[in-house]
Amino acid sequence: MEAKPEKPFITREASEKDLIAVMNINRICLPENYTYGFFEMILHSYPKSFLVAEIDGHIAGYIMCRVERILSRFQRFKISKAGHVISIAVLPEYRKIGIASSLLKNAMKVLREVYGCSEIFLEVRVSNIPAINLYEKIGFIKVDIIKKYYIDGEDAYVMARELTNID
Repeated sequence: MEAKPEKPFITREASEKDLIAVMNINRICLPENYTYGFFEMILHSYPKSFLVAEIDGHIAGYIMCRVERILSRFQRFKISKAGHVISIAVLPEYRKIGIASSLLKNAMKVLREVYGCSEIFLEVRVSNIPAINLYEKIGFIKVDIIKKYYIDGEDAYVMARELTNID
């Protein structure tokens, strides 16, 4: 088992120079991968909510979000501006030190304060219990299930929360 880093991490906005490292984390951690152009488009479109966690100059994790208009999951018959967590990942050797939680909370704050979102949502594999537990701890609830969402046929939970009272 590898030792956890002693030094603290910083969370900051991603830049174009971070994209290759972000793509490598995506490929290591997740079966769903995106093209460089997709990462670049999200970075340019929503730069304040594309964040990285850095330890000693190395990218340890990232979150990328976009803003969408959706039918609110919390207010009946209302179109809502919502943050959509497209992807979040932390390298295995840097897990369980608060990076994912920090990335998510910082993204939620930016989505509310900068982009004017009133809620946030994401999709998560029904088998990804550690991620589901993290999201629930941060106040997300399961609002839907999408059958065969992933390319391998696995279902996804849609989890969401209102963007109020972010600690």
